[in-house]
Amino acid sequence: MAAMLNDLSSPLALLSTRRSGKPRDLVAPGPDAGQLARMLEIAARTPDHGKLAPWRFVVVPADRRDAFADLLTTAYRVGRPAAARLEIEAVEQFARQAPALVVVLSSPRLESHIPLWEQELSAGAACMNLLHAAHASGFAGGWLTGWAAYDDSVRDAFGAAPEKIVGFVFIGTPSRPLEERPRPESDKIVRYWT
Repeated sequence: MAAMLNDLSSPLALLSTRRSGKPRDLVAPGPDAGQLARMLEIAARTPDHGKLAPWRFVVVPADRRDAFADLLTTAYRVGRPAAARLEIEAVEQFARQAPALVVVLSSPRLESHIPLWEQELSAGAACMNLLHAAHASGFAGGWLTGWAAYDDSVRDAFGAAPEKIVGFVFIGTPSRPLEERPRPESDKIVRYWT
């Protein structure tokens, strides 16, 4: 098993090397249309009690990033009418980071007997699978939320209640090596029930 973790062609080694990339540091090249479609197919292979597919993916192509920036700026100003120039520039920069952007929505089936919580967990797992697919394809991804994920007018541009934005997944090539972050020690997070 240890040899498998050291062999970067093994699935476990690949999983052990995945890092989140800061979207502002992800540059071209990004995935082409075929690569992104394959990543989304892989993202959809997520645990899904009841086979409900309680999530959706909305790709925001490069030629729609200015419109996305306008949407975010308008929504931000509604909630913060006195927003300063630097705040607005940060909102606009958010919309234009990384070559590829996928908005992941939790799209629960409320008529189902499957608990809402399980459906929302499945949507989160779809985001994680998308990040794994990006990494396996030679890219890095960053999963962000922030105020925009909780703003109804932003959500309404991509879906409608009861849907929620699970996250904005940015994908591209890291402009610098990805840094390892501190990970929890196993003895702090793993217990065996006795």
